[in-house]
Amino acid sequence: MTTPRTVHGHALSLPADELPAYLYDLAALRTHAATVRDALPERVELYYAAKANPEPEILAALGPYVDGYEVSSGGELAHVAKAVPGRPLAFGGPGKTPDEVTAALEQGVDRFHVESAYELRMLAELARRSGRRIAVLPRVNLPLPDDSLAGSSLAMGGHPTPFGMDPAQAAEVVRTLADGTYPHLELRGIHAHLASGLEAPELLTAAAAVVAWATGLGVPLAEINVGGGMHVDYTDPERRFDWAAYGSGLARLAEAHPELTLRIEPGRALTAYCGWYATEVLDVKPSHGEEFAVVRGGTHHLRTPATKGHDQPCSVLPVEAWPHPWTRPAAEGEHVTLAGQLCTPKDTLARRVPAAGLRAGDRVLFSLAGAYAWNISHHDFLMHPRPGFHFLDAGPEQGV
Repeated sequence: MTTPRTVHGHALSLPADELPAYLYDLAALRTHAATVRDALPERVELYYAAKANPEPEILAALGPYVDGYEVSSGGELAHVAKAVPGRPLAFGGPGKTPDEVTAALEQGVDRFHVESAYELRMLAELARRSGRRIAVLPRVNLPLPDDSLAGSSLAMGGHPTPFGMDPAQAAEVVRTLADGTYPHLELRGIHAHLASGLEAPELLTAAAAVVAWATGLGVPLAEINVGGGMHVDYTDPERRFDWAAYGSGLARLAEAHPELTLRIEPGRALTAYCGWYATEVLDVKPSHGEEFAVVRGGTHHLRTPATKGHDQPCSVLPVEAWPHPWTRPAAEGEHVTLAGQLCTPKDTLARRVPAAGLRAGDRVLFSLAGAYAWNISHHDFLMHPRPGFHFLDAGPEQGV
């Protein structure tokens, strides 16, 4: 991967005691978000799934390119509302509590993704108490034929899951909303996020199936939310999801249904590419015919490789200076496995990395760390220091 010079230089300039650190290239993020926005037709709205990376600087940088933000908890709601005040929010996710729904109503959230019949009844009563009329999109767990979700890295639909409703129950909820049973709830449309890690053709197949099911209900709908799930290739960091093909497919779908607004909610595919996790090699040692490098930090900071079961793409930044009087350990073979400081063999960031001559004191820069990285990690295990955070074109650098 060709690392931007600013990121490369910054990773080398940080003192060892300021590592590990997350480095975010906000200019690259804005460029990528603009490319995505330009690929989408006019009647496709773009909401950012804040769960992917909720750093305030990330949320703000995306602001000009997104129509709103999707949040999935009361905590995310409060955080995002503070970071990007006044922007439209959609409240999704299973297991909403009455307190969270009440907070969302007080915050002015006007769009809820409803996960169950119980949640609908709760929302209806709380909306009645608030005196507001709010938009609702029942979430359907739609099984798809022809194994179109088989290539997904994570399936939230198409088979038994805690997400959304069976089609029959979702259809009943839609009819209940349409017949005025709940006067404080407006049936706005249908929501379906069925899988993650799909390529454009598979996502378009899923979107078409959701639209066909929703429009077949015989009830007027204003919008269909087909979720996110765009593939990010951790084996090839330069490769990008085919946004042009996806946008063209959505345009055809929108043209076939001029009464509908389509909405997508990408997360990882927007922000993964703008983040790096920079760290330092602490030790290099052999073990039963293999070589291991132990780096500062680990999966308690960057849990992505453990969660997805992959090797995080990385590059080595050699550092010639060695400040210590003791001998500097170095790899003797061609490949080294990079592990963190935790007392578990699961703390592995990348296996058998081509890194001939890797030495203690060298820097390692892990790419594709801009989504589902720090925010999903088990931060306090072993109580190591937390990483720093650097937003490279956001003015004064910020450390956490």
